[in-house]
Amino acid sequence: MKQVIASPADLIKVRRMQADSRMVSQVHQPRYSIQDKIVQAEGFKGLWKGVFLNIQRAFLVSMGELACYDHAKQFVIKNRIAEDNVYAHTLASIMSGLAATSLSCPADVVKTRMMNQAAKMESQFLYSSSYDCLVKTVKVEGIRYIRALWKGFFPTWARLGPWQFVFWVSYEKFRKIAGLPSF
Repeated sequence: MKQVIASPADLIKVRRMQADSRMVSQVHQPRYSIQDKIVQAEGFKGLWKGVFLNIQRAFLVSMGELACYDHAKQFVIKNRIAEDNVYAHTLASIMSGLAATSLSCPADVVKTRMMNQAAKMESQFLYSSSYDCLVKTVKVEGIRYIRALWKGFFPTWARLGPWQFVFWVSYEKFRKIAGLPSF
């Protein structure tokens, strides 16, 4: 549900970054409101372009963080790297952030490319679907596709990593305060 509500803001952010980067590179200030331009060209529903891509990406992030955290924590504890304490939770949250970023980056690249397509007639779109975008990215960029699909890995991890740390360490502390056992 959160992705459906936040999708217009994400679309505006993606297009604004593209428009602003072109304008700034030409030493101009942006002359228009992105959201107004989207509504004029694509209608009000155009603000939700990419909503399913946002949902797919959120699914991959959640899958990476949730599945990895528990396994990483058990690995750290079983291999006596740390006890079931803040050190184990920190190591597991770092691994969780890496897994979430690794899984979500290709979806993020596809989402951004799909959202940046100009709103013209359907036949003029560069990509017909997210799958088509993924295949064309790999075909066109060849052996470099690995780098292409993980563009923005470190900035994404720089955002997800601290979040994972704060979330999981807090979660474990609240469980302990509430008297609930760890997994």
